[in-house]
Amino acid sequence: MAYLMGIDIGSTSIKAVIYDYQGKMISKGIRPTVLSHLDEDHPSWAVWEPDKIWNAISYAVKQALSNIKDNSLVKAVAVTGFGMDGLPLDKNGKELFPLISWHCPRTKPQADKFSELVGAKEIFSETGKQVMIIDSIYRMIWMKENHPEILKKTDKWLLIEDYINFKLCGEKATDYSMASCTSVFKQNTHTWADKLIKEADIPLDIFPKPQQSGTPLGNITNQASDSTGLSCDTMVVLGGHDYICASLAVGAVSKDVVMDVTGTWEMVVQPSEELILTDEVFSSGYYIESHVAKNRYCFVGSTVSADMLEWFKTNYAYEELKAEKEKGINVWQSLMDKAKASPPGANGCFFLPHFSGAGAPHHDSNSLGGFIGLSNIVSKPDMIRAMIEGLNYQFRDMIESLETALLNKTEKIIAVGGGTNNKFWMQNKADITGKVIEVPDVYEATPLGAALLAGIGIGIYNDENDAIRGTYRSGITYKPDLKLTKKYDEYFNEIYKKLYRSLIDVNKEIVNRFR
Repeated sequence: MAYLMGIDIGSTSIKAVIYDYQGKMISKGIRPTVLSHLDEDHPSWAVWEPDKIWNAISYAVKQALSNIKDNSLVKAVAVTGFGMDGLPLDKNGKELFPLISWHCPRTKPQADKFSELVGAKEIFSETGKQVMIIDSIYRMIWMKENHPEILKKTDKWLLIEDYINFKLCGEKATDYSMASCTSVFKQNTHTWADKLIKEADIPLDIFPKPQQSGTPLGNITNQASDSTGLSCDTMVVLGGHDYICASLAVGAVSKDVVMDVTGTWEMVVQPSEELILTDEVFSSGYYIESHVAKNRYCFVGSTVSADMLEWFKTNYAYEELKAEKEKGINVWQSLMDKAKASPPGANGCFFLPHFSGAGAPHHDSNSLGGFIGLSNIVSKPDMIRAMIEGLNYQFRDMIESLETALLNKTEKIIAVGGGTNNKFWMQNKADITGKVIEVPDVYEATPLGAALLAGIGIGIYNDENDAIRGTYRSGITYKPDLKLTKKYDEYFNEIYKKLYRSLIDVNKEIVNRFR
């Protein structure tokens, strides 16, 4: 028996999962991902400390390996990460600065200025990317403006997946899907956008060479073996952007399959063999990234999602957390039971889920979240239900924007991510959208997708389709209650879609005064 490993660097946790060649989970290890706020003068600035990330990965890998007899049975490993967060390394591989997190708002001025200088449409036509303040080029511009001495010492700027690959095998490389997160990567040629990089006044040579996901990089080094327990015979293979790896695991490699990732972020992914950079796609709020599958692209709509439910749990679920600690009652089950007790429409309470700004289809970093319609008849269960409904209205808005831009109709959606374990959330999503939603029977689609790339890299699978055929298993299907869908149609069109625009001016004032 031989195995493959996928390492998933998530915003909440880091997972190392061992699979057999049929995609069955054999063993796993998990550690929390620690977000740090190191600047006392800027408490909202957030970073990932490199040593904490690496130590968590080492622990998770060791934990996964402890359940198999021989570490050399893991033939290959691939890493997947959450995109644009990266760090500068010097020529000796020393970390020069922490990884600025996607949680961090510090690079909004740089994004605003650069998009004004170049033009948002020009950035899109060159790279397929919308202006997103978290993308890597704006971090690099911030570094140039605030710590020019660090940029001068930088040999390579590695994104988080690339950094872990370097720690594992010593190679400084990136793949097409991760390179897409920089906002200076040309999708049509799979090369760096020299013109944009020059406009940003960033050295071109700090960008690593982009390569196809599934490309072997090298064996585990002795030092990495000591840290993780992985065998030096294990091959490190290029993985990719987390949700795009997940799309491989669930067969979303052709245009007839739309994938939804329900997790910290909500990601809607429409694969395509054609690169479409039209005004309609630009206006939809979607952007384009290279797929981890060869010769394919992804139309991607993204926005923060479950992070807001975590916020509610942390700040307002005192009694539910107490019940979990004292009686073993799962906190999420308690919260969802309360949400179910509230009627559809949550007694007129609506939730605008813009805690981290608006994502697709609006892309407005000034937008803020809020509960609307609060009154003395609104209860805690209503507010919980309003959050679920608000997140699902947001999802419906994303789907309808995609359908308009690509002139197609989505009938069935494949859903993955931690949120799919929440059956109330999934059923409500089907009810609000009127779409059939299938949750495949896979254990952790993101690390599985990475493991499949590892298998492709060492020849276990002939290609992506061969990997999918050998590992995909269907699971739960959620069908919409069309009577509820009709009711939600009214709430969505007559109330929810008006919330964002109604609050633009007041949210901008709040941001200017308090952020």
